[in-house]
Amino acid sequence: METQIKIIIEKHVDGYVAYPLGVKGVVVGQGDSYQAALDDVQSAIAFHLETFGADSILETESPVVEAFLAEANIASG
Repeated sequence: METQIKIIIEKHVDGYVAYPLGVKGVVVGQGDSYQAALDDVQSAIAFHLETFGADSILETESPVVEAFLAEANIASG
């Protein structure tokens, strides 16, 4: 059985960081490129699933349907 998981990938000055939405626990991937970070987080998710089982780590009550990116200006006092 396959489950689709949404993954956020952030670009930083020193590389990329990726993390899944709707997964309980800390699962993070990183890499020098977008694809490397994606591959790393997919490997981390697979390890997490093998270790703890899908029933204990996947959010089933309210799965992420869509993810949005927004920006806000915050006044720093």
